[in-house]
Amino acid sequence: MQPSESKILGSVSRICIFASGTGTNAREIIRYFRVHPLIRVVLLASNKSDAGAVKIAQQENIPVLLLEKEKFFQGNGYVDELSREGIDFIVLAGFLWKIPELLLSAYPEKIINIHPALLPRFGGKGMYGLRVHQAVIDAGEKESGITVHLANDEYDEGKILFQARCPIEPGETPQSLASKLQKLEHTHFPRVVEQWIESKNKVKR
Repeated sequence: MQPSESKILGSVSRICIFASGTGTNAREIIRYFRVHPLIRVVLLASNKSDAGAVKIAQQENIPVLLLEKEKFFQGNGYVDELSREGIDFIVLAGFLWKIPELLLSAYPEKIINIHPALLPRFGGKGMYGLRVHQAVIDAGEKESGITVHLANDEYDEGKILFQARCPIEPGETPQSLASKLQKLEHTHFPRVVEQWIESKNKVKR
C-alpha cells in the first residue's frame, strides 16, 4: 500500500479471512464488503494452497497468505505478517486449525468464527462439515442451524454472537442439511460480521 492510500484508508477496518475449504462463505463476505465505505477484505489466509477459497481470492485480486503448520503453532502465529498488512479483524470462514494463543492475544475479541450447528451442542474438535450434520441427524434433533461466535482457546466455545435455525425434515441427509445451512450462512454471516466490527469500533472510539 502506498503512503497516500494509507491515509485515505486510515479509518477503514481491514479484514483477513482464514479459510481451508471451498470458500463459499469467503466469497460472500468479499462480495458484501466490496464497496463498503468502512470495512474491507484485504487478505485471505489458508493452510491449503489448492483450497477453493484461495482461487476465489485470486479472482478477486485479494492477496493470499499461505500458512505453514509449524510456524502457525510453534512460531509467531503469523502475527507479524498480519500486523504488516494492517489487519484489524480476522474472520474464520471454514478454517480447520485451532487458533494459537499468540494470535488470540494479538487480536482479543477480534477473531470471529462460524459453526454449522447450534452451539454449545455439536461443537468441538473434529466436528466440521458433514460430520456435524450426521451427528445432529443421528441425535434425532428436530432443528439445526448456524452459530457465529468469537474464537477463544477452545474449539467452538467462544461467546455466541448470533444463531439462526432451520427445521430438520423427515428423511433429511447430511448433504441436504448442509445445503440448508449454507443458505443461512450466506444470508447472515456477512451481516453479522459487519455488525460485530461496527460495535467494536464504537467501543474503540
